[in-house]
Amino acid sequence: MNYIIATLGCKVNQYETQAMEALLLQRGHRPAAPGERADAVIVNTCAVTAESGRKSRQTIRRLRDENPGAVVAVCGCYAQLDPDEAAELGAAVIFGTNDHSKTVEALERAVTEGGRFREIDRPFERRVFEALPAGAVDGRTRAMLKIQDGCVNFCTYCIIPYTRGRLRSLPLDAAAAEAARLRDEGYRELVLTGIEIASYGVDLPGKPGLADAVEAIAAVSGGMRLRLGSLEPTVLTEEVCARLAATGKLCRHFHLSLQSGCDRTLQAMNRKYDTEAFFAVTERLRRHFPGCALTTDLITGFPGETEDDQRETLAFIRRCGFADMHIFPYSRRPGTPADKMPGQCDRATKARRAHEAQAAADEMRRAFLAQSVGGTLEVLFETEEDGLCTGHSDTYLLVSVPGKALRGQLRRVRVTGTDGEKLLGELV
Repeated sequence: MNYIIATLGCKVNQYETQAMEALLLQRGHRPAAPGERADAVIVNTCAVTAESGRKSRQTIRRLRDENPGAVVAVCGCYAQLDPDEAAELGAAVIFGTNDHSKTVEALERAVTEGGRFREIDRPFERRVFEALPAGAVDGRTRAMLKIQDGCVNFCTYCIIPYTRGRLRSLPLDAAAAEAARLRDEGYRELVLTGIEIASYGVDLPGKPGLADAVEAIAAVSGGMRLRLGSLEPTVLTEEVCARLAATGKLCRHFHLSLQSGCDRTLQAMNRKYDTEAFFAVTERLRRHFPGCALTTDLITGFPGETEDDQRETLAFIRRCGFADMHIFPYSRRPGTPADKMPGQCDRATKARRAHEAQAAADEMRRAFLAQSVGGTLEVLFETEEDGLCTGHSDTYLLVSVPGKALRGQLRRVRVTGTDGEKLLGELV
């Protein structure tokens, strides 16, 4: 069969989509060509906010209508929460956030035999980490390896603990074996991802931590550099930072979940730190990884947030000096405590505060680009167009140099300037 597969949401969803596509290719199926009607449509959905759910439904409808007669499969967080609604949208195969290999098998049966298949489990009864093929299906440049799943932080705005369940980790030996396989396949960068990788290992014998996982993977990584996915800042103690730096393999880019720069709002969100603890982590990382890029997420217009709280947040993010930010107006998610909180902000207020924060973020990004000029960065080249090869630095900045046939190579680049969006340079 030929298929179309679409992904919404986080890097874990991207990883799981890549794994399903790898399984489809192994079983002899192929992606539909541009303009070709597909036999099967797979949508890996997100439900982290109400807006994410809306986009998931929109994508299902669009691909269903563009491919009449195709079997529609829906999986991911939205399907986990609302399987009946997914069925109403025309999905014949409905799975949640687990058993992705079974999703592929059920899709094959639905295409060849007809029928409908649904398997939605109880996330908090899961005990075993789901092993899926790691890597990427679109080249040998950057691969992802999921080392952890689940979350029990129960932030008041977030539905993910209810869709992903309790913490589960990939054992150290299995993580190292997957990393060695990806090394042998020629990947040059490995992204370690998960729903909440800061909690890696709490479910494993001996309770190894994130630093243990990075050390085990670094020991077999060969020429690959390692990059960490989103991190809860609480894990980054002095000891952990020192151990991570000692591997010599980690990219100098850390995405720290902030969500608010106001202590009162952080408490209402049920975050596990205050602004001073967060700021101490930024200083610690900059001490152990000089020149590192720190990026973050921010929610504006959280219930009860005042104009004074917004001013505190703007002052705090400038104090942190982020290289980039993902900024989201608060989106109500039914089923979360925040949805029922008093003091809900109106849409215009949330949008204005997001705009104010984005202006500060843009200013900080331009400053980080400017301070990179004159230095030397390690760049993994990914694309080539119009005589320019472009890739990401270890600080996760886009860098372009004149050249040809550099895709997949890790090269040192002397940065000579910036166009405001990316860095420009020359090979060393």
